[in-house]
Amino acid sequence: MTVTAERKEIHPNAVLAIVLTAVFMNLLDVSIVNVAIPSIQKDLTASFAEIQLVLAGYQLAFACLLITGGRLGDIFGRRRLFIAGMSVFTLGSLACGLAGDATVLILSRVVQGVGAGLMVPQVLSTIQVTIPPKDRGRAFGLFGATIGIATILGPLVGGLLISADLFGTDWRMIFLVNIPVGLASVTAAARLLPETKAPDAPRLDIIGALVITVGLFLVVFPLTEGRERDWPAWLIGMLVAAAPVMAAFVVVQRRKTRENRSPLVLMTLFGNQSFRVGLVVSLVFFAGIPAFFFTFGLYLQLGLGFSALHAGLTGFPFALGTAIASSRSDKLAQRLGTNLLRVGAGLLSLSMVVLIAVVHHFGTGITSWDIAPFLLISGLGLGCFIAPLTNLILAGIKGREAGSASGVLTTGQQVGGALGIAIVGIVFFGLLSAHAPQAADAFVSRLPAPVTAIVPAKTFHDCFVTQSRAKDPSVTPAGCETPDGTPASVTAAVAKAAAYGRRVEFVYAFQRTLLYEVGIFALAALLVSFLPKVKPAGHAGPPGGE
Repeated sequence: MTVTAERKEIHPNAVLAIVLTAVFMNLLDVSIVNVAIPSIQKDLTASFAEIQLVLAGYQLAFACLLITGGRLGDIFGRRRLFIAGMSVFTLGSLACGLAGDATVLILSRVVQGVGAGLMVPQVLSTIQVTIPPKDRGRAFGLFGATIGIATILGPLVGGLLISADLFGTDWRMIFLVNIPVGLASVTAAARLLPETKAPDAPRLDIIGALVITVGLFLVVFPLTEGRERDWPAWLIGMLVAAAPVMAAFVVVQRRKTRENRSPLVLMTLFGNQSFRVGLVVSLVFFAGIPAFFFTFGLYLQLGLGFSALHAGLTGFPFALGTAIASSRSDKLAQRLGTNLLRVGAGLLSLSMVVLIAVVHHFGTGITSWDIAPFLLISGLGLGCFIAPLTNLILAGIKGREAGSASGVLTTGQQVGGALGIAIVGIVFFGLLSAHAPQAADAFVSRLPAPVTAIVPAKTFHDCFVTQSRAKDPSVTPAGCETPDGTPASVTAAVAKAAAYGRRVEFVYAFQRTLLYEVGIFALAALLVSFLPKVKPAGHAGPPGGE
């Protein structure tokens, strides 16, 4: 490990607390914004397309910068890049909180994503080169717990902040709350985080950085925007074009690695079986986790009609299970080795099978308590998987490779997540559309006779189907507006019947989409068999030195 001349004393717990703040803030910011979409749309009079860019702008900037951000940390110092990234992220959060229109908010979200892309790759590389091998398993356990907790707490924290409406800020507080946390993190990093960099002080491969950024954009943008735009030919063309761009990048990086000419990605990483296979396992696994929370959130809020706060509390058992299992994963890994990964993926796959049965059994009358035990099991599965896998993937990674390894691993997870959401979005919304007529029948069957005497049942049926198949189901289709002067009792009766129809529709789609999750986690468990049969680093593996 290379530490700057000031020779800061390393405090492992302080290092972990500081760098894991970046992981927490990044994941929290991804999930928290979903809760605020209705408030943002109303306050800024934003179109549905603009709201999609608010979400996609952050993800695109983040995903496209991860590999370059990791290498910049190797070159200029991981503490320096962490502080720079956290500062940009905090300034972006301030700009988001003060945004007066949708365009400013979109640009501010891109700035946030740039900051995240610089700071997040420094997390794993800093842990790898500053935390002693004997403590690294515990560190990655906390890393895994942070992922699970932040993902779940986003909707809960977002719901609380929007409900509280502190100082009349409404949705803006979900961004403004980042400012004191970011400032505290920057201050602590400047004082307590040791500076580390790759020993050979490489120069930045600018051409490589540009090529990989273009390649990742060609992959992530279509995956993020494809469903909303009905997969036009030009988006599919972007995905096709990504293949030769990525291939060219690999060829050039291999040559630069052989000639020791400061490649952006040290291709020696892929000579390490743990890293090579673990990267594939991680990509597959992350094609399941974000996809689950995407459909689960839609099911709870749009389908069952839960408030943001209610939905957040419903997911809390998952966070609890993740925290419990992650905190014990180091000791479990010492006893079970790679078998612990099979246990984790198996628990997730099994819990999804049981959840299918539970959703089928309770149907439209399901409550948070009905699914809580199975979410707890799912969380235990995640906690048993993500931390040991990260530890195993980075086993034997040298300090000079730490930035490349962190950037590539995190990018793989982001691409896996985007791919999973794209696939599950096609499946889930396809099922909603296919089942819309049956759900419309259920809706019409709940309408009181006096209502259908005024407006034909077929009109209600057709309007329900049209709205269900729209890109933005929150917008009332033309010709389906409630006429002026309609009695409140009639409006309430229609709304109640429509809510029942939506429940029928979303229960059907969510239950069947869970089969995707079962398959993904089962595949992850199968792929674990190709990992080397060794204990994770920190127990028997080599230290991540320089």
